[in-house]
Amino acid sequence: MSEKSAPTRRKQIRAGISPGFPLNEPGKAANSSPRLRPACNFPAFAMLNIVQIFLQSDLVGQVITVGLGVFSLIAWTIMFGKHYELKRLAQLNYAFEQRLRDERSLLDLPESFRNRRAIPYADLFADAVESYWRAAAIAKERGSNDTRARLEHAENALQRALSRQALRYESSMIFLASIVTGAPFLGLLGTVWGVMISFSAVSVQQTASIQTLAPGVAAALLTTIAGLVVAIPSVFGYNYILSNTKRMITELENYASSLADRIELESQ
Repeated sequence: MSEKSAPTRRKQIRAGISPGFPLNEPGKAANSSPRLRPACNFPAFAMLNIVQIFLQSDLVGQVITVGLGVFSLIAWTIMFGKHYELKRLAQLNYAFEQRLRDERSLLDLPESFRNRRAIPYADLFADAVESYWRAAAIAKERGSNDTRARLEHAENALQRALSRQALRYESSMIFLASIVTGAPFLGLLGTVWGVMISFSAVSVQQTASIQTLAPGVAAALLTTIAGLVVAIPSVFGYNYILSNTKRMITELENYASSLADRIELESQ
């Protein structure tokens, strides 16, 4: 090593530069570490096309996806229709109950009160009063005046009307419950079928890569997404409507009990 290079090496060591590396030329910025490249911008998400993935699916996957779309429309129709139906019936029941409270006698009300069968409370009232007077007419023909028999007939009519209106409240709920339960399983069926078809197609090829497997798997997973999209809103709507239905049935039972009490008091 030459004597002239020794002072230079000592200056490099003092400056924190490893010997053997050339000094930066004047006017150029130091580049002691390689520049980090920007992170991936996830081009897959930008290129994601649901329609393209749907078209890549086989016939079974497309049928399941379209079927789940139809089930979704049915579920939303049932949820909105049932919500507004229960809301309208609750308003009609409240108005009819308030009108009955203003009446002093239920057994002597005109026929117009018993012709509103579309209102659940009015249907219970009409059945109870008609059964009461029917039993009274039969007892009169037989020459008896058994008040207890008339009350029992009215209570039996209330029970039948109560069961009929409860079925009315719960109508169409079985379809919504079936969609909530069956949609995820249909989506899972489509996914399992699509993955099986994809691996079967790859197995006959000499070389397999992620590029050849990914389209089939993506198309298979589309049915699972469709099943969840159908089931998740449906389960929330089903629970909400079910809670309203149970509440209204409880109110209907309380109204029937109150109506039976008023009829018993007036018959004495």
